[in-house]
Amino acid sequence: MTETNRIEFKQELTENLEKEEVAFLNYREGGLIYIGIDKQGKTVGIPDSDGDQLKIKDRLKHNISPSCTGLFDVVTEEKDGLDVIKVIIASGSEKPYFLRKFGMTEKGSFMRIGSASEPMPQKIIDDFFAKRIRNSISKIKSNRQDLSFEQLKIYYEAIDRNLNDKFAQNLELLNEDGYLNYVAYLLADHNATSIKVAKYKGINRVNLVENNEYGYCSLVKATKQVLDKLELENKTRSKITYKERENQRLWNPIALREAVINAMIHNDYTNEVPPKFELFDDRIEITSAGGLPYSLNQEEFFEGVSIPRNKELMRIFKDLDMVEQLGSGVPRILDYYSKDCFKFSEHFLRMTLPIDQEDITTAGGQIGGQIGGQMGGQMGGAIGGAIGGAIEIGVQILELTQRQNEVLAILKQDGKISRRLLAKKLNINESAVLKHIEILKEKGYIERIGGTRGFWKIRKKSTND
Repeated sequence: MTETNRIEFKQELTENLEKEEVAFLNYREGGLIYIGIDKQGKTVGIPDSDGDQLKIKDRLKHNISPSCTGLFDVVTEEKDGLDVIKVIIASGSEKPYFLRKFGMTEKGSFMRIGSASEPMPQKIIDDFFAKRIRNSISKIKSNRQDLSFEQLKIYYEAIDRNLNDKFAQNLELLNEDGYLNYVAYLLADHNATSIKVAKYKGINRVNLVENNEYGYCSLVKATKQVLDKLELENKTRSKITYKERENQRLWNPIALREAVINAMIHNDYTNEVPPKFELFDDRIEITSAGGLPYSLNQEEFFEGVSIPRNKELMRIFKDLDMVEQLGSGVPRILDYYSKDCFKFSEHFLRMTLPIDQEDITTAGGQIGGQIGGQMGGQMGGAIGGAIGGAIEIGVQILELTQRQNEVLAILKQDGKISRRLLAKKLNINESAVLKHIEILKEKGYIERIGGTRGFWKIRKKSTND
């Protein structure tokens, strides 16, 4: 590697780290800082990567203004057998960023020119400030100030982090005047934000068969509810070949999760339009409000250049391990789906994840065709193909989802386990556990013996056994 407009090398942690961070925050594409690599690109390593990571996070949080929390990530990587630190920096939406001790001056503001970070001329500083986005959700005052955050506290406690009395300030839930902002409203226990998951029969919006509404609660909880619902819908189907039966989900679980999280975090909530999720027979559509963030083009979007629209939400979702490294979401989706799955407009971004219809019917048809061929002639082949297709569809309907198989496996080990403990083991909520259990009962896999002090009896093996 060599230094570029987006990559900076540092042999060790130095005093001017914040200068480089400021320059990348002000740059339209953000950038990467590697610590433990010299200017010639030779890996020299970092002796105390854990300690230096903590120092870097503390310095960036406290020495730069406006707050860049949620706009950077600090990770350790191994190169040439040595530990190096990678600082990932997203382009900020509140330019100009500057060193707090020098203020919004040429001495405190920097910009990226080639592979160097140079002082920013005062005219550019003034232009950036004039264009600064002032309608971000962190600046909008919540219409309610009597908000509670018990759900958010529980999620932080689950990762062994207790929120103290200053959590509203630390998590940037207050606007410049000290009032709870719209970020706080979205994360509160009670709000008016509704997230819809609609299901249609067919491939258009004519026949609505299910309309689930989540929300009116912390956006973190609503996100988990949507993920649980889509996990139920993401059924495992079987593809039968003459050698074996292969199990496959309707949508890739990793890409689906990334698409949901991406829509929740980067949605433009300033117009009070939440993301929506729509299921069809041949696809799922995930639509979020707001086009591409300011100054980001499609090519940069697909490359993983990150300009978080709501850095406060990004920070909290990352705290709770719901987000990995900055800029990793879209590339992870593209590992499984093409760029054509993304549609951009001025006010919306839509991700469409298709179901590969060919996989559902082809194998069954092939097997039936072979059977029909043995029966004789084209007529037999056609009849056999139809039979094989019907067999394939039948297997698809009877197949359990991965999560249902997990529930069944736990019930086999402990038929007396409580719903609460089962939910804890699977890291999902109790309502989702109840839905899985109801499906297992309906399909005849389990039977309840006795009342609340009874147990679950396993009636038949799952299709994955």
